[in-house]
Amino acid sequence: MTLRSSHWYSGDDRNAYIHRAWMRRGVPDSAFTGRPQIAIANTASDLTPCNAHLNEVAQSVKNGIYEAGGIPLELPVVSLGETNVRPTAMLWRNMAAMATEEMLRANPIDGVVLLGGCDKTIPSLLMAAASVDLPAVVVPGGPMLTGHFRGEALGCGTDVWRLSEEVRAGTLSEEMFLKSESSMIRSKGHCNTMGTASTMALVAEALGVVVPGVGGTPAPDARLLEAAHSTGALAVALVAEDRRPSTFLTKANFHNAIVALAAIGGSTNAVVHLLAIAGRLGIDLSIDDFDRIGAEVPLLVNLQPAGQYLMDDLFRAGGFLAVMREVRDLLDPAALTITGRPFVEYLDDARIWDADVITPRDTPLQPHAGISVLRGSLAPGGALIKPAAASPHLLKHRGRAVVFDSIEDFQTRVDDPDLDIDENSVMVLRGCGPKGYPGMPEVSNMPLPTKLLERGIRDIVRICDGRMSGTAYGTVVLHVTPEAAAGGPLALVRTGDWIELDVRDRRLDLDVPADELASRMPNQATVDGYANPRRGWERLYVDHVLQADRGADLDFLVGASGSEVTRESH
Repeated sequence: MTLRSSHWYSGDDRNAYIHRAWMRRGVPDSAFTGRPQIAIANTASDLTPCNAHLNEVAQSVKNGIYEAGGIPLELPVVSLGETNVRPTAMLWRNMAAMATEEMLRANPIDGVVLLGGCDKTIPSLLMAAASVDLPAVVVPGGPMLTGHFRGEALGCGTDVWRLSEEVRAGTLSEEMFLKSESSMIRSKGHCNTMGTASTMALVAEALGVVVPGVGGTPAPDARLLEAAHSTGALAVALVAEDRRPSTFLTKANFHNAIVALAAIGGSTNAVVHLLAIAGRLGIDLSIDDFDRIGAEVPLLVNLQPAGQYLMDDLFRAGGFLAVMREVRDLLDPAALTITGRPFVEYLDDARIWDADVITPRDTPLQPHAGISVLRGSLAPGGALIKPAAASPHLLKHRGRAVVFDSIEDFQTRVDDPDLDIDENSVMVLRGCGPKGYPGMPEVSNMPLPTKLLERGIRDIVRICDGRMSGTAYGTVVLHVTPEAAAGGPLALVRTGDWIELDVRDRRLDLDVPADELASRMPNQATVDGYANPRRGWERLYVDHVLQADRGADLDFLVGASGSEVTRESH
């Protein structure tokens, strides 16, 4: 086969000379003749602490590539640190995907190994790989080891929410809360709960773009470096076999990813990411597929926030493949993996070694744990709820709305002693969608008012057009579509309106007569968003971002453009 990189390096003309000469730097002539050029798209960054160790992982990938006859080329790409980036990392996911896509297309490479970990890095890398359609494989950076405080295991994110609420409730001192800070992050790696980072690593494996058995390997575990080495070697083989995303990723792969999402109790953020990846591949995936395929899937993984344990427990208990073996009958056997073999073939030898962490199929944590898609007068385009993380008694509820027009409005008023709210109320936060914030922040799991916490109340129904962290929990309806800033009915809700939630019937309704609703005008501040973006990426994003039910991608990035570049730079 003719390597793509040969269009840069082959020949005796001036352009070939320039490409080879500037890349030579001591490498032999053989580096430019018949050896696949494999990029390592590396999201390592000191400002993305969960990915800071990926330079070490990259070295193992390089060793594997070189051993297999390829030429490894490290390519730093845009990195998004979930805990640091303001106003929200989701604002930059599409930019990271677009920048990575363009760099993969623009450079003389034949294949790519994608190194990601923190929440948005794996989705952005896969969106890019799908659009440029070069042979590509993911190495997830892996979760951190479990830290402990006062003898108790700490779950990243989940225990931040829990402990901070206890401080506000007066049951934990601020001093003790701050002391737990140095115990929360024990080692390198991403969050150790079943948050978005862990979810996307495992869902990517179910999708078929991670070598089966690698997802969930803890970041400090030597077996991650072993896997990185072998994945580097695999990347060379992918080029030889021309195995690109478009050649093996089908609707069947996304079916398996949805089954996996439910069985592990994964983050709702996976929905918006999988929709965006499918959109780049031209695969017809909708939010209704998540309900249709995943609703009856049992929850088998006893991990925070839906359970008790953490990611290193899952790994020692048998890992992801042991979970998927329990739901093998629900998987599509036609779905192939990056190795060329069907995903289901990797399940034969998987075993559960700790049934408290991975529960057998006949004794699940919950019998029906998939993400539910709600529709109704308040969410005509759909909204999501994660029953596994909700309070069962609130899954059918009628309550009076308490409305906040922005996150700033919420922060100003939530602890006002005069706020008219009780445990039967429904908290509504708007202005937090893709356009309205902009960037769809993780604020949907609103902290409860102090006066409710002091009474021992730890959950009420909350509704928002934003997202929530995969580490969060509660009866939270999120991704409400259309969002308030895009003219959705959420913009018309007023404090005192009655809202009805019925998860079993998949309904979310605003009990206001249609003629009265038609006469209302939305709060202009909500429609305009918290700011009026004037320039740069934010302006481009607000003008072109799609709604959550279409993955919040940019309208002009949906679909693939391939890898061909015909014009020369000199």
